Amino acid sequence: MSLRARIRPILLAGLAAFLIFSSAASLQAQDNRNQLRTVHGMVVDKGDNAAPSSIVYLVNAKTQAVKTYIADETGNYRFSGLDPNTDYEIHAERDNTASPNRTISSFDSRRDIDLTLKLSRTKSGS
Repeated sequence: MSLRARIRPILLAGLAAFLIFSSAASLQAQDNRNQLRTVHGMVVDKGDNAAPSSIVYLVNAKTQAVKTYIADETGNYRFSGLDPNTDYEIHAERDNTASPNRTISSFDSRRDIDLTLKLSRTKSGS
């Protein structure tokens, strides 16, 4: 049996394994994109009234990257495309008030998270 004849089944098996692995990796990547999370809700003041133009801060606990969102005229905010394997901290500020920090845990399996942020304390340093 020639060397070429002996190597051919090995190459075919390797190629098959590569194709299976690449296909599985592609499906996993697609599944991860489908699992991205969204966090949204409303910012309210002490009297539970909408707090438009509040600034909502979302901090990635791994990288410390900060995203901000200015609440709309009805006090609503939204962050989408969030990594489900990352923890986040979120809070809102308006004038000299702030909401408590809330944690969005990677152990929370919800893809759509609704959080009301209540401006209930004076901002630190004010």
